[in-house]
Amino acid sequence: MAEADPGKEAKDFHLDTPFENRPFFLKGANALDWGMQNRFSRIFNPESGRTVMLAIDHGYFQGPTTGLERCDVNIVPLLSHCDALMLTRGMLRTTIPSTFRGGTVLRASGGPSILKELSDERIAVDMEDACRLNVAAVTVQIFIGGEHESRSIHNMTRLVDLGLRYGIPVLAVTAVGKDMVRDARYFRLATRICAELGAQFVKTYYVADGFETIAASCPVPLVMAGGKKLPELDALTMAYNAIDQGAAGVDMGRNIFQSEAPSAMIRAVRGVVHEKMKPREALDLYQSLKNQGK
Repeated sequence: MAEADPGKEAKDFHLDTPFENRPFFLKGANALDWGMQNRFSRIFNPESGRTVMLAIDHGYFQGPTTGLERCDVNIVPLLSHCDALMLTRGMLRTTIPSTFRGGTVLRASGGPSILKELSDERIAVDMEDACRLNVAAVTVQIFIGGEHESRSIHNMTRLVDLGLRYGIPVLAVTAVGKDMVRDARYFRLATRICAELGAQFVKTYYVADGFETIAASCPVPLVMAGGKKLPELDALTMAYNAIDQGAAGVDMGRNIFQSEAPSAMIRAVRGVVHEKMKPREALDLYQSLKNQGK
């Protein structure tokens, strides 16, 4: 229907301005649907292009981990300092306030406990439930070289197909068994397989020798896993090196919630990831906030 005022011809179609197609800010994500890109922008900060994820999903196979005994007490106060939260649907529904504005990355694989063979995982969440929870992504463990390698890859590809149907990205996590060598050659293999088979981003471990080749050979964003608890300066240095060598962010758990001052530590990590603070500068921030009881 035409406009009601036929005498008004004050339109401006900006005929001298070409339509602008802006590339999406994340590596390898230009061809993704709008909904998937929007979900990514809840995980990664569009200004820095990086993320600080807080991993608290450890209980899905090892029960009440030290520092996660009471997530309502220990984790909820940290939520305002993380870009995204990696967790199970049980913890999300029972403990995380629905007012949380960051991205949620939902653990979607599981099965064995620490008492059994960990690579014997299966898909443990229906994608429709992930939609009900309005998650930003789902995540699955991949065991390259593990006893159940093929099943773990099939878990991932099944989730990738479902994620494409519903517009939800899949994070592949490269698990490392106790008998596997943690070197750049192994992680180049594992991360590239995940990306080639459709994972939209990959979480992997930092190695001091050759991490930049892992990041360079992976065509999707790489997020560094925090791993075991380290002294604060060592953890901040690892995060700095990973970002400097091509990682798009960090996903830390024990190095934050097992710190003597978790709130101070996560803010120091944010300084490294988003503000490019040097490790010593970030440590000074950590110690200052810790001394203030913040």
